[in-house]
Amino acid sequence: MTQAAGWRSATLLMLVVALLLPTVRRLFFDPGNRWLYVLFLSFSITALLTPWVRRLAHVAGALDIPDGPDGRKIHAAPTALLGGVAVYVGVVASIVANGVWPPGLARTLIVASGVFLFSLADDLRPVGTRLKLAVFMLAAVAGVAAGARATVFGTSPLGETINAIVSFLWILGILNALNFLDGMDGLGPGLAGLIGLFTGTVAYQTGQPALGWAAAAVVGSCVGFFPFNFRPGQRATIFLGDAGSNFLGFVLASIALMGYWGDANPVVAISNPLLIFGILIYDMIHITVTRITSGEVTTFYEWIHYSGKDHFHHRLQAVLGNRAVTVVFILLVNVCLGLAALAVRRSDTVGALALLLQAVLILTLFTILERRGRRLITE
Repeated sequence: MTQAAGWRSATLLMLVVALLLPTVRRLFFDPGNRWLYVLFLSFSITALLTPWVRRLAHVAGALDIPDGPDGRKIHAAPTALLGGVAVYVGVVASIVANGVWPPGLARTLIVASGVFLFSLADDLRPVGTRLKLAVFMLAAVAGVAAGARATVFGTSPLGETINAIVSFLWILGILNALNFLDGMDGLGPGLAGLIGLFTGTVAYQTGQPALGWAAAAVVGSCVGFFPFNFRPGQRATIFLGDAGSNFLGFVLASIALMGYWGDANPVVAISNPLLIFGILIYDMIHITVTRITSGEVTTFYEWIHYSGKDHFHHRLQAVLGNRAVTVVFILLVNVCLGLAALAVRRSDTVGALALLLQAVLILTLFTILERRGRRLITE
């Protein structure tokens, strides 16, 4: 460890200890700044732990090994996994330290912890695709049972059934989508942090501060991890791993389902998560349609098991010519969609539909660029 790194670790350790002191906590809590407390604590814990987890990963041999120029992995050297450990501890510890639990959050974190532990075991010793799918489907069912359930289809028996099915598919889809997109330095934690930021902001707009605090924990941890994973001109020193991306995907998907986002306007309620999670939804739909229409997959198992360079970040890189620029470009599009979600809150039905149309047009431009990238890759 260099002297600068030692000083950084010592400073972060003192900050964590100070934030855990009751007197310091009250300085944040009394004026109503719990969100800032959670943000600082999750950031400090994750930034403190990440270098140590990276060192542990190298000692334990928990490394992501490149699979050659024709493989899906694009990094050139073995890179430490287990970054999700630091992110997990930062999120959970800051939520526990905050001490406020909206209905279902404790149960959701327990299920999310199960997802994290299973994915951590998968990082250390890969398991079969069928087992992973079975576990994630079970986790999605448990998440719905824990309280992560949509309410847009009413409370009738049929409506509740549809709500449960949609919630199950939402959790399973978002979890896998974030995992798929964690394939380029900085993209996974960057997207998760932005989604957490806009989800938390909407939570405050709608009078749901407890969910906002949970989202702030995600944002802080992602910010604390980001500098180790996104280093323009240099390679990442550590990856989230499946443990980190799956945990973040599950938590963010669950927070979105636990809240109410549109008051009495169902269009607004549906628009908010569609816009905030728009990048993840787009990539999931896009690769599904592409793989089916091209004949690359014919069954659900093949779809889950298939891996390749057909995600839009691979194709955008072919157009933009630089990985760091590609990541920044995608994150800026996510910001545009997130700002549209905030604007929807102050819009009527017509305005909300117009903002959704704008998002579709933005993603259409995305499609034009990525199709160009596909041709460049195959030429």
